[in-house]
Amino acid sequence: MARSSKRPLRLLVVDDEESIRTFAQRALQEAGYEVAAAADGPDALAIVEQQAPFDLFLIDIVLPQMRGDELARRLRHADPSVKILYFTGYSDWLFNDKKVLWENEAFVEKPVTLQGLLEAVSLSLFGHTRGLGR
Repeated sequence: MARSSKRPLRLLVVDDEESIRTFAQRALQEAGYEVAAAADGPDALAIVEQQAPFDLFLIDIVLPQMRGDELARRLRHADPSVKILYFTGYSDWLFNDKKVLWENEAFVEKPVTLQGLLEAVSLSLFGHTRGLGR
């Protein structure tokens, strides 16, 4: 997604575990990102419809009502250039139906440290691990 230099980078965290959503949201906000959060796929799609654009989606694989990779497929259908960072303890599920990740997709294993999360987000957005403004 093209980024206007006048707006902060926007991320959407999608995870059904409230403690993980809160951890990710706070960590990313403190790092300078604008962050929204959703507990499941339908919530995430509603937020995207109301608040788009987002620069990166952090999505758990195991979600109620809709798997995370299905959510990613729907987001990609609407915008083929979306960036997806799967934030999951079930990364092997990503490869049940495909052998490699799509372009602009990556994953980070849970549990993850604060530094690990920030580096994975930075790598997905900028191609380096140094974060915003570098």
